[in-house]
Formats: sequence, structure tokens, C-alpha cells
Amino acid sequence: MPTAAFTTLGCKVNQYETQKILESFELKGFRIVSFDSPADVYVINSCSVTHTAESKSRYAARKAARSNPDSIVVITGCASQMAHNKGETLELAHVMVPNQDKLDTISYLLKSYPELEQRLIEEPAPLNSPKLSRRTRATVKVQDGCNIYCSYCSIPYTRPVRSSRAWDEVVDEVKHLAAEGFKEVVLTGVLIGNYGEETGSGGPDLPELIEEVAKIDGIERIRLSSIETTDVSDKLLDTMKRTPKICPHLHIPLQSGDDRILEAMNRPYSRDYFIKKCKEVIAAIPDMAITTDILVGFPGEDEVAFNNTCEVVEEVGFLRGHIFRFSPRPGTPAAVMVNCTSEADKEERSKRLIELCQQTGNAYITNYLGRDMRVLVERKSSKSGLLSGHTDNYIEVHFAGSSSLCGELANVRLMQKANEIQLGELAAKPLKESRYERLCVL
Repeated sequence: MPTAAFTTLGCKVNQYETQKILESFELKGFRIVSFDSPADVYVINSCSVTHTAESKSRYAARKAARSNPDSIVVITGCASQMAHNKGETLELAHVMVPNQDKLDTISYLLKSYPELEQRLIEEPAPLNSPKLSRRTRATVKVQDGCNIYCSYCSIPYTRPVRSSRAWDEVVDEVKHLAAEGFKEVVLTGVLIGNYGEETGSGGPDLPELIEEVAKIDGIERIRLSSIETTDVSDKLLDTMKRTPKICPHLHIPLQSGDDRILEAMNRPYSRDYFIKKCKEVIAAIPDMAITTDILVGFPGEDEVAFNNTCEVVEEVGFLRGHIFRFSPRPGTPAAVMVNCTSEADKEERSKRLIELCQQTGNAYITNYLGRDMRVLVERKSSKSGLLSGHTDNYIEVHFAGSSSLCGELANVRLMQKANEIQLGELAAKPLKESRYERLCVL
């Protein structure tokens, strides 16, 4: 039977969409193989948020062509959409699928290559419905589209239509995932705080959706993907306090800690607002961890502006920071801004920020040394040779244990850090009282 291979660049939304595209190929009769293997069809779900992401998308297409020169390369995602917006084609792409139609990629492929459909008819696959690979954490897209138009970002041009999935459709999907054995779901969206009736769900808002998902048996943890500061409402915080299954972890993008740069970025908050909101979150939720995104080298960023960003990192105390260097995205206002930061300064500042975020992360983790924490065991790490997983508040821990624990929740005592790995050991006894039980009592 025909074979298909998939790779994903970029965000959790893309990862979720790739899984749905893959399942549609399986249902049609394709055999799914690794992207490193020879395949009849290679599907690349691309990203355009940075120049590096676009380069990786092009590299994936070249890699596919090398693996099988006779293969069909299908490219969808934001890089494909950006090329479509400019009336261009992507090198080596035989089929380009617009973002809004990416879940119908199989139809685009078979319309362009009807001989493939004939092969599927002649070489039918077994009539078994596709099964998700066994994982511990599943991503569920609940929202799409963005209308903020940050001056550096291409996403509003590649995903311009805001939409929310119907809440009962989301609940049904999570029930299916729970039946498959998943214990944690990550609710994700391009602008997840925008979820609600206004954008087409016809039902609850994000906090109310969380409460519905929390009612599902088998789901032990609910985590949110990136959420804007201005969408961290009092209602959301109250829901997090009252809902035991929601993880005490939020990813809140900072981008810059300087008001002048934030204004030039068209970000909808000030430095002081961001700090105040983060402190409110930390005060409201026990064990809360905050992770973030920071953009280094935006046009006009001088040493003073960069130092202001460093000060915010230290004051908030992020567990982790994802540091990106500014790269102009065609068609965005920032692409034509003057007073650009040199590549040398971008590199030097990104290194300093990475080191600073590591320091704040280590300081955060220090508070939990010697404490028993609930860990969802995810895999055996190739880096340490130990089991690894994340605590509720997103501390990655490596510890010795039986591989039979993979996919299970375990109580792990956090020990010391060694070679940039946080080590732990299985707790001798189960926790008498978890954060969740304490919340229920409260």
C-alpha cells in the first residue's frame, strides 16, 4: 500500500493538526512511516514565525526529496500560506495546501494525483480504525486564528480567521483520548484566551470549558498552552483555584520588558501590567510556575531596553524562558523598521538571557528540593538513561524506576541537579495529601 511520512515545524497547534492529517491518511489506506524512511508521500506542516522556522521547512522538503526522488512532497502550514499570500510557490513542493484547508490535505493530494487513489483501491489497507500511539500527554486544539497584529508576527496573515471549536466536540475528543489511556491534555490555540461564543463555539468561555473537561474520568491533568497576559482573567484564576485537575503552570509571553519596545511591537500591555499580573497569578495559585517567550533584538532595542527585559525576568522568576532572535517577517510592519539590532548583539543578548532564565529556573526549583511531587512518567530519557517526566508545575525530573511506570503518575522526591538535569527518586510512600486534595478541602 502507499506510504506517507509526516513532520511538523512550529507550535502545538501545528502538532495537533498534523495528527489529524495523519489520521485522515490512515483512514484512506496509507501506511504511515517515519519521516526518515523512504515514502511515497511526505507531508510537511510548516511554520513561518521566524526565518529559522522557514529554513527548517525548506530543509525538510530537501530531505524528503533525497529520501525518495520519486516521492510527492506536500507542504501545508504557515510557510505554505505565506507563499500563497505572496503568489509564490515553495521549492520542491508538488502540492501546497492553504492553512484553512490543511485538515483536508488528503483531498488536495488525491485530486492532484488520482493514480494514488487508484493504488489505494487496488491495495486496500486492513479495515481497522487508526489508533493513536500510546502517549501520556495529548494536545487538543480548541481555538484558531489571531487578530492582535503584533508588528513582528506573521501569524495574523497566515491564520487570520478567529474560530472556536464547539465545546461538546472538544469534550467528546477528550473523552476519546481518556479511553485511549491519556492522562493529561493540553488545551491549545493560537489565541486560546479568545475561546468562546464570540468566535463561534456557541457555548462556554475558556474557564467554563476547563470545568467541563475536568469532569471527564481518566483525565488527571489539564494544562493550558501559551496565553496572553490580558487573557489571564480573574475568572480564569478562580477556575484554576477551584478545579483540582488544572496544572499550576501558565506560559505567558513577555517578548520584551521595555515599554518603548512593547509599544513598537504593538503588544497590548505595559511592563508594569505584566509584572503585576504574574505576581497575582503566583499569589493566587499554590506552586504556580510561569514560563515565557522573549524576543531579542527587535529594531530599536538598545542596552537599556534589553536590561529592562532582564529585570522583568528576575522579578517574575520564570521557570523557563524560550528565547528567540528577531528575524523580519515579510509583510509585517517590523520588517521595514530602521535602527536594527546587529546579529552580534542578538547573539550576545540571547546567550545572556538564556543564562539568566536558567538561573531563575534553578532558583524556582530549589524551593521544591526534598519535596515529594506528582510526576507523569513519560519515557526513558536517552540523555540520562533514567525515566523522566514532569511535575504538575512543569519541572522536568529524571529518576530511576521500572519502565512499567511509563504512562503512570508517580510520587517522586526532587533531589539535586546534575549536568543540567534535575534528579529525583521514587518516594518511599505515596503522598498523604496532594495539592489537589488540599484544594478540595479549601
